[in-house]
Amino acid sequence: MTTRTVLAVDGNSLLHRAFHASARSGFRTPDGRPGWAIRGLLAQLLAAVDRASADAVVVGFDDRTSSIRRERWPVYKAHRLPKPDTLHEQLDRAVEVLRELGVAVVVPTGLEADDVLASVAAQAPAMGARTVIVTSDRDSFSLVDEHTRLLRILNGGVDASPLLDPVRLAMVAGVRPDQYLDLAALRGDASDNLPGVRGFGAKTAVKLLTELGTAADAFADAATGGGRCTAAIGAARARALATDEARDQWQLNREVMAMVRTVDLGLDLATTPATGVLPLDEQAIGPVFARHGLDASAAVRALTLREPTGPRRPAEPVARFAPLRLPAPAPAEPEPEPEPASVQDTLF
Repeated sequence: MTTRTVLAVDGNSLLHRAFHASARSGFRTPDGRPGWAIRGLLAQLLAAVDRASADAVVVGFDDRTSSIRRERWPVYKAHRLPKPDTLHEQLDRAVEVLRELGVAVVVPTGLEADDVLASVAAQAPAMGARTVIVTSDRDSFSLVDEHTRLLRILNGGVDASPLLDPVRLAMVAGVRPDQYLDLAALRGDASDNLPGVRGFGAKTAVKLLTELGTAADAFADAATGGGRCTAAIGAARARALATDEARDQWQLNREVMAMVRTVDLGLDLATTPATGVLPLDEQAIGPVFARHGLDASAAVRALTLREPTGPRRPAEPVARFAPLRLPAPAPAEPEPEPEPASVQDTLF
């Protein structure tokens, strides 16, 4: 039986990007509510479903009301400015819109979208499935493995973004996926208010991990003379690793950055119809996409895996600018090469 693919989408990441990229459009839904970020999220979701040949879709969002990480580590993201009201409104409404569409939406209590992505990657193999993660953040680099690919969204959207497997990720990050958490903990993350180990940027951390394998091995070497660390990164930085301050900062960052992999996803690939499992209900898809000025026919094809049925539904009024239509499929090449047993096999 062909292995199925679960698309795990970082809803916060994609919606934030769409919010800032399309804010000047001022798009609103027919009832007058701001909708440019949700519109962008829907368009990118549809493109990702097509690119991954997804069999199921799970979208994760941060819990905006509580945070286990902030409760345990008050410095976590403490420097961030309040979000605009229009962003808050669209974050909340995106959950409703996606659930109306029929995809699986998970907002784990006290946790974040990253934890949803990690849980999909960890749990999919037991369902006989593989995972394609969709996010613009680097946090998920550590999740890439033989069962998991990462579509890292950059400027230009899904079609212009790299699909990373373990080999490609090592080329991008300089370390293997299983080393990435150590790299991030040594380097720190200014966006989360987590300073790195003093004297360690990404390049120095990559050199250290390339030579010693893990940060734990590096700290052990530094504590016993630091010969290997000195050869890799120089005597001054090797001495810095021998301090309690350096080890404590690395350990703190690792604990904060570690993702939860046990979130209840409510996903059942063995049952159809089921929430998040394609094909979705055409009667739900049309109104959602039309309301946001998007081509409902293209959405039906991608999410139901068949042509639209019944009379074509006219698009609802859209404020301020013309509807965005997804690009038409490229014309078929004459005498195409035989397809693999599964389109998804080309991703893994």
